Amino acid sequence: MSTAPTQKGTALPTILAQKESEILADWLKNISGATRREDLMKDSDLRVQCSQFLSMTRKALEQGGTNFQGSAWNGVRDMLGDISRSRAQQGFSSSETAMFVFSAKQPIFAQIGAYCKGDADALAAETWAATELLDAIGLYTTEVYQKSREGVIKRQQEELLELSTPVVKLWDGILALPVIGTLDSARTQVVMESLLQAIVDTNSRVAIIDITGVPTVDTVVAQHLLKTVTAARLMGADCIISGVRPQIAQTIVHLGINLLDVSTKATLAAAFRVALERMGYDFVRNGNKSEQKA
Repeated sequence: MSTAPTQKGTALPTILAQKESEILADWLKNISGATRREDLMKDSDLRVQCSQFLSMTRKALEQGGTNFQGSAWNGVRDMLGDISRSRAQQGFSSSETAMFVFSAKQPIFAQIGAYCKGDADALAAETWAATELLDAIGLYTTEVYQKSREGVIKRQQEELLELSTPVVKLWDGILALPVIGTLDSARTQVVMESLLQAIVDTNSRVAIIDITGVPTVDTVVAQHLLKTVTAARLMGADCIISGVRPQIAQTIVHLGINLLDVSTKATLAAAFRVALERMGYDFVRNGNKSEQKA
């Protein structure tokens, strides 16, 4: 970010000190309806933020001029950072967040015009100093908002990954892990951790990894599956891969992927039947009750 040059002798702190209440009133009026989100923020909270910004900006100007990157502006940057992060979490857009600063231009420029009335050179100098300062502040606010928003999105993606890989207990000692979507390194780690934790919690001996919802299986996906199977075996659980469709079987053979030591089944039902047999369960189908009565 470019640094606004220090303007020695600027009248901005004087203007803010003398006209702070007028600037605040006009600023609140100029904030558009899109920025003043009554569904997300109370007007009283917005007024407090605007008033705090003007007061802290005046003090920073008195101590360090218009160099927004200077140490005198640390408090203002911290305050703007908190505002941007909170608005990112509340659901404000980036433009709505940036307008918190940019909407202050008109009332500040109006007071500069009144202060420098009749002095064109002073008016130009003060307007330029205020423009560079407010632009730097607005850009900083947008950058913090963007980073905060990216953090929110990342956390949501991680939560969705955890929700999209549920481990289901089908029977005593038998787990099922339905996988939907593409397996990448990050998701494989989540799948592996969820499965291993479930194996420990339930003391299960058989785990079924169902890939019916996986669109394609390539070398990378197959390697991720093998890693999960190996990790489960180290925890004492045998793995069965179900949902192997004809297209996937052909792809695995074409790629030369070795799954010979891994049990595979076409459907989850078939894999469940094998899992029951490995656990020592034997089921007998009852005859039709009407036929038994006859």
